[in-house]
Formats: sequence, structure tokens, C-alpha cells
Amino acid sequence: MSLSRIAVLFVMCSIVLSVVGESASAQNSATKQATRSDGIAKSIAESVSGTLQFAEGNFLGVAEAMPEDKYSYIPAGGNFDGVRSFGEQVKHVACAQFAFFNEFEGKKPPDDCEKGGHDPAKTKAELIKYLKDSFDYSNLVLATLTANNALDRVEGRYAGPNTKLGISVIAVWHITDHYGQLVAYLRLNGIVPPFTQKYGVKVR
Repeated sequence: MSLSRIAVLFVMCSIVLSVVGESASAQNSATKQATRSDGIAKSIAESVSGTLQFAEGNFLGVAEAMPEDKYSYIPAGGNFDGVRSFGEQVKHVACAQFAFFNEFEGKKPPDDCEKGGHDPAKTKAELIKYLKDSFDYSNLVLATLTANNALDRVEGRYAGPNTKLGISVIAVWHITDHYGQLVAYLRLNGIVPPFTQKYGVKVR
């Protein structure tokens, strides 16, 4: 084959590759744009934080829905010996959020979250503030979760040893576990949980 034909073929191949490359680049750009605009998480942190914030919002809703004079409420009937009161449940969850994400950061967590921790909060207003502060903290720390550190080892007595990703998932599960318990506390006091009220579900 002559050098002139080789040169022509080279130029043609270059043009084809250029067109294909531009097409692929345009498709990738369109895909990325679609991903950013359709609400799908763009990072590991966002993948967890969306569910965490949903759980936190629901839990805060039940905490705010219970009247203050019912914060000492413990279900009667059945076997409820030794269970936490409504307020103690709220305080426990707040303490646990600090504990999980203290461990995430490599800090020493509170020693007594089973009993609500050392925070002096007692009234409904104080407990709601403690809860909100714990949620703010958990989201601040969770934002530092990346693909590079997700499997970093986490030590501690609360769900450890674990990974940063694992402890973050545990935090979500823990809130939902206690949310389910407090839903029963609310209903036993004739209160429909706020999240359920949105759907107008009627008692059959």
C-alpha cells in the first residue's frame, strides 16, 4: 500500500474517532446532567443521608406530637417492665446519634446512652433541642463519608467494630427501630403519627 493511501486512511480514522468521541462525550454529559436533576444521590454520603434525614424527620415528628405531660408515659398492660418512658426514648436516640458519629470521627462516645446519656435535658423543649442538635451533628459528620473512607475501621462500644459506612447505616436503623416503638406510644394515647396523618388513613 502506498504512503498516500496510508495517509488518507489515517486521516479518515482520525475523523471517525473524533466524531465517536464527541458523541460519547455528549451522551456522558447528558447522563450526568440527568443524574443531577432527577434527585438521585451523587455520592455515598448523599445515598445514606437522604434516608437518614427522612428517618430523623419522622422521629422528630412523633417527638413533637406527644404532649409534654405524656413524656413520662410508659405503656401499661402486657409486659412493659423496665421499658423506657417516651421521653427516655427520645433522649436515648439523641445520645445514640452523638455516640455513633463520635465513633465515626474516632472520638470517645458517651458512656451511658442506654440511660439517655449525660446531657441534663429533661423537659420536652430541652429533649427536642437535644434531639435536633444530635441530628445536626450526625448530618455534619456524615457529609464527610466518601468512597475513599467508607470502609475505614470504626471502633467503639456502640455497634463497633464497624466501618464508617456501616456505622452510618446502623444510625439510620436505630432511629427507625425507636420510631416504631414511639408510634405505638402515640397511638395508645389517641394520637395518629404526623407522617401517617398525611395519608388520611382511617381506623377500621
